[in-house]
Amino acid sequence: MAPRLAPAGAGLTLRLPLRTTSPASLLRTTQFHTSTPQSVKLGWSTLPPRAKPTRFNQVTSGLPAPTAGPAAALKRKAQSTPVRAGVLAIKKGMTAFMGLTGTRIPCTVLQLDRVQTVLNKTRKDHGYWAVQVGFGERDPKNVGAPMLGYYEAKGIAPKEQLAEFKVRDEKGLLPVGVQLMPDWFYIGQRVDVRSNSRGMGFAGGMKRHGFSGQEASHGNSKNHRTIGSAGPSQGSGSRVLPGKKMPGRMGNQRVTVQNLPILLIDNDLGIVVVKGAVAGPKGCVVKIQDACKKPPPPEEHIEKTMRALKERFPNAEEHLQQARERHLELKRARREKRIEEILAGGWEPTREQAEMMERAAAEDGHESLGGEQQQQQRATL
Repeated sequence: MAPRLAPAGAGLTLRLPLRTTSPASLLRTTQFHTSTPQSVKLGWSTLPPRAKPTRFNQVTSGLPAPTAGPAAALKRKAQSTPVRAGVLAIKKGMTAFMGLTGTRIPCTVLQLDRVQTVLNKTRKDHGYWAVQVGFGERDPKNVGAPMLGYYEAKGIAPKEQLAEFKVRDEKGLLPVGVQLMPDWFYIGQRVDVRSNSRGMGFAGGMKRHGFSGQEASHGNSKNHRTIGSAGPSQGSGSRVLPGKKMPGRMGNQRVTVQNLPILLIDNDLGIVVVKGAVAGPKGCVVKIQDACKKPPPPEEHIEKTMRALKERFPNAEEHLQQARERHLELKRARREKRIEEILAGGWEPTREQAEMMERAAAEDGHESLGGEQQQQQRATL
């Protein structure tokens, strides 16, 4: 048997020069591994730490611009937010118009009742732009003290209902106290109508969701209109999944009918007639606003309506300031318990209110109130 050969280089001794490693080379060759990547896009920066660098969504050096703040949200919703405020109306019922070719056009009659602007919400104070609108009038005996002071500070009678309409920017804000008439819209304009649908009460699955029911022949005992099994045992984990169609309350939900064209406008009757049906029973309150999926009204129409508001209510700002001052005076008198003395002295109407009373008396066919009659009426008030 041949002898085994020793491995190559087994008897050789190699002496290599020893190389020292400097700290700089260690830092240069050492790699730090982290579980998450570090980049500017992920919010990592080489700047010194601050107390709260992202407070109020401020843009800091090295960080991307914020896209989830209130300003960004308003910018995203700008195109779908109407330019102007809407109005409140009562659904009076449905009727039909006859077209030029004899076509029957179903339509809904909506009546406006003393619709006034109550409050303007701004981006600085509330975070968005909106106009609060009041509708109708309510007996002051049925209104709480805080709301009475709310209306008193604006010089407006208590309203039956309040609603808020978001607008795109500050150009959509309106003077407080002005009344919106049906000519706020124009014939042919597309509007969105929102209201609560007619309540049906508690309904079964067949009426509420259109189920076909079970077999009505042999073998079914008094289960003809039931929905059957509701909770499968394996795939869903022996439970009823959220959103399952089951019996329950039907109706009385907010329904928005979009892009309804306006067929008729009458300021004397205070009505707006729209084509088609509107959800809700007769007498329900509906909200009418410019359609969000259609182009806004022309600039000529917007300027015309704003000009009409200024002509009808030229002293809106002065009236609001007087109401605020009067409210503060009465508030101070209530705290000092002097309200009875002020009420005993009678109510002194302003010049504008006196002119409105004279105009209303003339329209009703009554004679103009003389000085003695006015004093008697003030004493009774």
